[in-house]
Amino acid sequence: MDLPLISINKATVRFLNNTLFTGLTFEVSKEKSWALIGKSGSGKSALLHTIAGRFNITGGEIIYHFFDDFIKHTGNADGHLTYHKLIALVEPKHHFKNLSNTADFYYQQRYNSSDSEDALTVEQYLHSITSASQQNNYWNFEKTTGLLQLRELLSKQIIKLSNGETKRLMLAAALLKSPVLLLLDSPLTGLDVQTRKDFNFIIDEIIKSGITVIMATSPYEIPDAITNVAILQDGAIIKSLAKNEFKPALFMKDDTDIIDNEELKALLNPETAKTTYKHIVKMDNVFIKYGDKVILNQINWQILPGERWALLGPNGAGKSTLLSLINADNPQAYANDIVLFDKKRGTGESIWDIKSKIGFVSPELHQYFPTDNSCLQVIESGYYDTLGLFRPSQKAKADTALRWMKALEIDKYARVLLKNIPASAQRLCLLARALIKNPDLLIFDEPCQGLDEHQQHHFKTLVDTVCRLSNVTLIYVTHYQHEIPDSVTKVLKLDKGLSVGETNYLK
Repeated sequence: MDLPLISINKATVRFLNNTLFTGLTFEVSKEKSWALIGKSGSGKSALLHTIAGRFNITGGEIIYHFFDDFIKHTGNADGHLTYHKLIALVEPKHHFKNLSNTADFYYQQRYNSSDSEDALTVEQYLHSITSASQQNNYWNFEKTTGLLQLRELLSKQIIKLSNGETKRLMLAAALLKSPVLLLLDSPLTGLDVQTRKDFNFIIDEIIKSGITVIMATSPYEIPDAITNVAILQDGAIIKSLAKNEFKPALFMKDDTDIIDNEELKALLNPETAKTTYKHIVKMDNVFIKYGDKVILNQINWQILPGERWALLGPNGAGKSTLLSLINADNPQAYANDIVLFDKKRGTGESIWDIKSKIGFVSPELHQYFPTDNSCLQVIESGYYDTLGLFRPSQKAKADTALRWMKALEIDKYARVLLKNIPASAQRLCLLARALIKNPDLLIFDEPCQGLDEHQQHHFKTLVDTVCRLSNVTLIYVTHYQHEIPDSVTKVLKLDKGLSVGETNYLK
């Protein structure tokens, strides 16, 4: 007989002024691990947060059987121990603090050597993690850092990690807590091809060690060791079944996209005279080093107007650092031979001159973007390249922002604060922010992270339409081949800071 770890019985779940679930019933037993499946906004993340005790239960109940069992078997009399400490939740965003644990990091800090010294190293961060249970030493430092391939990163400051490396670190920190229950929210986003393959083995190891796993994930990325699937829709679990009965193709319907070409033409405003450039980007023997660590080694890259590039490579290859040089976020650009929009860096142009010509979105920008503006204000801030709107809104600009929201199917969130909408909709807001000023160069760094299948397909179609209707230059970064827009014709591949190939892209 399955022993229940958690029972949720007809619960009403609220957060702030929103009711997230009504009559929620869900049971988790020790013998089963779960995948939560559903479209964006269906309630997957909300269910994980409910289980973690982050939201208010105003009706029904949640019973944490595993906590009573833990106290009974360990005789733990620590009055400070609660069920929260036996649950580890790995969210899409990290919550790293500075060395004195007094402040969050900011977006450009990872590229400024003096400021980034205010961060723990990977080793220091992991040694700061304590286990509440103290009963199971299976997930010790050596075991965890080995399984998650963190040993080569131990001396690296956490703020300088790539998106995928950060994901591995967050999972390692969760395992070091030796939780009874491990909750994973979209754990595969940002991981390169090899790490995603390894993830199947990692989850198997975790479950074999006695930890129960519940993960929100894509229907096409359910690890073998997961036994059950719960399908969510509009804040309700509409179906629960064994994983071997779940057929992703039946669940995910391929929606037909309708892109309004005339509206896009108007938004792209082709009547406006564009400056012509000989080179959008020209790099000669670019070399970037932090301490003893070489990040980019003799990179040569030329991007001509209207070219569409994919920038590919595994986690830690140097892609984000390369993009930071183009986007004027990295001061080491001045020590290299870099030409942006026909002007050599360091010859008098400001970072704002450069940013005004670029529409940019990345996982790091999403991580650090302030969330207290409305979505409409966030998108309007794209006109000024600021992280939020710090001046009165202008009606014409706000109207254009709303039109871009409609193009990305997120206009229902126009007046809602960024922090109060699903993570996928937040990403789409930042994509609209990148598009709004019709820049000469679009840099999309893993833009489809966290988007459901329809959103990914719609965004890819939108990008191809924008490229067809304009002469915009594009740099596109992804770890998923199917996400690369059809308009991409060239590829630069990086590995360990080296260029390992510059080719035409063959579909």
